[in-house]
Amino acid sequence: MRYKPDRSGSCILAGFALAAMIACTMPSASAHEANKRVADANALATTDTSSRPAPQATRRPLARAEKGPYYVDFRARTAASWGHAFVWYGKTSEKAVEVAGLTPAGDTLAYVLGHITFVPSETGASYGDLDPEYLTASYRVYLNEADAKRVFAYIKKLQANSPVWNAETTNCTGFIGDIAEFMGLQVPNRWQRPENFVNRLKEMNGGRQMVRLSAE
Repeated sequence: MRYKPDRSGSCILAGFALAAMIACTMPSASAHEANKRVADANALATTDTSSRPAPQATRRPLARAEKGPYYVDFRARTAASWGHAFVWYGKTSEKAVEVAGLTPAGDTLAYVLGHITFVPSETGASYGDLDPEYLTASYRVYLNEADAKRVFAYIKKLQANSPVWNAETTNCTGFIGDIAEFMGLQVPNRWQRPENFVNRLKEMNGGRQMVRLSAE
C-alpha cells in the first residue's frame, strides 16, 4: 500500500506561505504604485514645463519684442518687372491700413519713360499692395502713440512732396528708405530690388520690433 501524505498539514503550510508572500508583496506593490505615480508626475511636470512660458528670469532677453499700439510695415511685392516697395501703417487694433509708396502715374508707357526721365507719380496704394499672395518681404516695427503721430505726419508730408518718379533717383525703395531713416533705422543701399532692400533693412536693424524716436 502506498504512503499517502497528510494533505491537511501541507495546506496549512501552504496557507502560511501564501500569507507570508502576500505580506511581502503588498509593500512592494504599494512602493511600485508610488514610484509609478512619481514617474507620471515627473513626466507631466516635464511636459507642462515645456508648454508653459519660461520663468521671468529667462524671459528678460525677450523684452526687445515689446510692441506698441501703432506700426509701420515695410513691404515688398512682385510686379511685372523689378518689384515694388511700399509701407503699410496704422493701428494694431484696427484692420484698416494706410498705404504709401512711390510709383509712376499711368500705364506701362509712364513706367518705361521713367527710366530715362522724370514722370508724374502716385503715392498711395497701387495694384497688388493689399494682396498677400504678391508679398515677397515684410519688416514691421511698432511705435507708441506720440511717435506714431510724428511718423504718420512725416509719411503724409513725404507723399505730398513727391510729385515725380524716376527709376534711378526717386524710386520706391528711396521713398520707404526716407521713412525708415526718419524713424532712426539704419538704411541699406537704396538701389537694389525691393525684396532685397526690405530684407536687408530688417537684417541691419537686428529685426528690432519697437522703435522710439529721439526727443525733439
